[in-house]
This record gives sequence, C-alpha cells and structure tokens, in this order.
Amino acid sequence: MNTHLHLPHQTFCTIVPPHLLDHLARAGHAAARRTLDEDAGRRHQRRQTALALTLAAPAGAPTESETPDRTIYDARHGIRLPGHKVRAEGQEPTRDASVNRAYAGLGATFDLYRKVFGRDSIDGRGLPLVASVHYDREYNNAFWDGDQMVFGDGDGEIFLDFTLPVDVIGHELTHGVTQHTANLEYQDQAGALNESISDVFGSLVKQYAKQQRAEEADWLIGDELLAPDVQGTALRSMKAPGTAYDDDVLGKDPQPASMDDYVDTEEDNGGVHINSGIPNRAFYLLATSLGGYAWERAGRIWFDVLTGGELSSTADFAEFAALTSTAADGADEKEAVTKAWSEVGVSLS
Repeated sequence: MNTHLHLPHQTFCTIVPPHLLDHLARAGHAAARRTLDEDAGRRHQRRQTALALTLAAPAGAPTESETPDRTIYDARHGIRLPGHKVRAEGQEPTRDASVNRAYAGLGATFDLYRKVFGRDSIDGRGLPLVASVHYDREYNNAFWDGDQMVFGDGDGEIFLDFTLPVDVIGHELTHGVTQHTANLEYQDQAGALNESISDVFGSLVKQYAKQQRAEEADWLIGDELLAPDVQGTALRSMKAPGTAYDDDVLGKDPQPASMDDYVDTEEDNGGVHINSGIPNRAFYLLATSLGGYAWERAGRIWFDVLTGGELSSTADFAEFAALTSTAADGADEKEAVTKAWSEVGVSLS
C-alpha cells in the first residue's frame, strides 16, 4: 500500500475562485479587488508558515466523540484571526444569524462524516472545528486556511453572506479532510480533484441535512450565495457544469463538462476551480444512476478512495477514476462507475 508519509499540503482554499474575482475586479468592482488582494496575502502567508505548521507535534490518540467540538468567533470586520469568541459547543444560539449558521453548518458537516462514514471530525481524531464570521468588510469569499473556517459577509451586490449555503461550509471543511488523507497537491488535475472532492462532499452535507435522494437534489454549489440581481443560480453546477451563471458583471460559468473542453491554463493553479467540473459531473452521473441517497453508494466509493491510502498526491483524473472502479462494490456499481467516467471522457483502461 502507498502510505504517502510526506507532509500535508496546508493550502489556502477559497470557495470563490480567483478567476471569478479577477473578472469582477477588471470590471471595476471594488469589493472584488479588495477580496482578491486579501486572498493573495493569505496565500502568501500560508506558504510561508506551512512548514512550521506541518512539523508541529502530531495529534494524540484518536477519540470516539459522537458530537462535534465547535467554537465560533466574530472577526468584527477585521482580518486578525480567530477574533472574539462568541459561541462554544453546547451554548444557546446567539442573536447573530451568521454565528448560528456557521455553528449549524460545522455540525452538519461533522454529522455526515461521523454518522455516515465513521470519521471523527475532519482529521479522524476529533479535531475541534473553529470558524470566524464577519471577516473583513464586504469580503466576497469563505476559506479554509489549514486550521479553521473563515466567512465573509459578501458585498450584498454580487455575493450574500457566505454562511448561508451549508454546502459551502461542507466544501471548505472537506479541504481539511483531503489535507489529512490523500493530501492532493493543489495544482492541475490533482488540484481539480481536490476542489471536486470538496464539492462532492459539500453537496452530500446539504443532501444529508435535507435527507434528499440523488434525484431530488439540485446539485448546485452555493445556491444561496448570489445576490438577487445576479443572473445565475449558484457558483457551480455538478449536474451541468458551465451553466451556473451567465451575468453581465459576473461573466459566464467557464467549467467544462467533459475532457473535450478541458481548459489548459496557468491561472488558478492550472484551473483547479474550472476543470473540477469534469469529475463533479462524473459523480453526479454515478449518484443518479445508482439512485437512492447519494452518500450511501456513490459517496462511499469516493470516501474510500480519498481515505484508502492508494491515491497519490499528484493523481490525475484517470488515476482517481481507476481507483473508484476498484472501490465499487459489485458488477452493477463497477459498470455505473465506468459509464459515468466514460461520459465525461475519462477512460479507466
């Protein structure tokens, strides 16, 4: 077995991709420019401190907690993290809806991983879940920085409060799961897989919380995030990549739905937020083909590949697809896996 004992990549991962913010900034959107500049600073800081963080002492023995250990902070529109502590595990809701949504979203993500997949928090060892709300002013993003979740309030013109969509919370926390398991590099196809896996489990968090079957789900990521005047439904569509938005200011969703339209670019770490549409659609096709609750069969396959120790940190789509076939249980699942990847142009042979 390939155990991949190298240090984990503690990547700064945002839900709104830099190419989208750059498009808005070029159109003269001041909040997008400020967000882009702040994100660039955070990425640099993460690269500078990653080695020190990963060389810290390892966690203690795994726990068997059935409930999360959540703490929510209020950044009070500043950029110093985590901010002021406003709600701890077990405390009553506050008057701040953003605080309460963040608390609930962390819990919903914990529940999916613990109750469905038997994983104790995102590191498998009971890691406390920390989040900060009201980060900066008109900050148009949410991110996982390797240690905690951070939410902006949005500018109200393009984006709304980033605590609104529970799948965004599940997406960002799943970057932590990937960090502690397959440790996928945040570059090219490995990076697109990293982003796609976060979309997959972010969507499953939402579906599990709503108890939706695969055919009932909307398969949208961030469907509550766009302001009312924006022409679009979400940040991304797993069902139909490239159709999530088409707006005069925001631009058109650039995600490809198959390898025929794969985007070769040096931007966004080789297009990690763009080409993730291809494995996203493969998962959607598999989940709807198998039917029922997507976390029970399709989700189990993806989880087993992510945590199984065989996935290399530089995996491309073909390697990941082959491992999903191996993880499939029975002839019907294997056939469905092969068909799903084939439809997006990824061969398992």
